[in-house]
Amino acid sequence: MDRETLAARIDHTVLGPETTVADVERVCEEAVEFGMNACVPPCYVTDARAAAPETTVATVVGFPHGQNATDAKRAEAEGAWEDGADELDVVLNVGRLKAGEDETVTTELAEVVAAVPLPVKVIIETALLDHEEKHRACEAARDAGADMVKTSTGFADGGATIRDVELMAEYLPVKASGGIGTYDEAIGMLEAGAERIGASSGVAILTGAPTE
Repeated sequence: MDRETLAARIDHTVLGPETTVADVERVCEEAVEFGMNACVPPCYVTDARAAAPETTVATVVGFPHGQNATDAKRAEAEGAWEDGADELDVVLNVGRLKAGEDETVTTELAEVVAAVPLPVKVIIETALLDHEEKHRACEAARDAGADMVKTSTGFADGGATIRDVELMAEYLPVKASGGIGTYDEAIGMLEAGAERIGASSGVAILTGAPTE
C-alpha cells in the first residue's frame, strides 16, 4: 500500500496523561503534512480544530476505563461534537460486560450514538476480555448502532492482535489500536480486516511505506 493511501487510514494519536497543547499541535501538524487523521484528548479538540481545520479530528469518550456514568458519557460526546470533533471513540464499560450486564452496556452505547451526529467507534479493550466476551462486546457495539469497533485504549496490558481484528471484523469495521509502530505491523492489521489504524507512531509507520 502506498503512503498516501495508508495515511488516510491512520488516526495519528496523542492521548497520554501528560499531553500538552504543544503535543496536540505537533500531532496535528504531522497529520496535515502526511495526510493522516488526528486523535486527541477531549480537552484539546478546539486546539486541534484550530491547528488542523481540514483534518479529521477524533476524540475519546469515557477514556480510558469506560466507567463514567452514562449521563457523563453522553454529555462528553455532546461537548466534543460542539467543540468540533468529527469522530468519537467511546470506551465500553468492561466491568458491566464481565458481570453479564450486556443490555446495560448496549443501552449506554446506544445513548452515546444517539446523542451526536458523528461516527462512533467503540473501544472494547480486547486485552481484558476472553474470547466469548469479545464476541459479546462486539455484539453490544453493533446492536447499539456504532460505526466501528476498536481494539484498545493503549492503557491496558496489551494491544491489537491479528486474531482479535479478525474476530471483530465479523461484526463491524475495525480500528486496530495499541502497539502498532511499523509499516509492516500496520499492513498486517489491515490485511486481517482492519479499516483504520490508531497509533502514536503514525509518522514512523508512513516512513516505512512505499511512496508509490
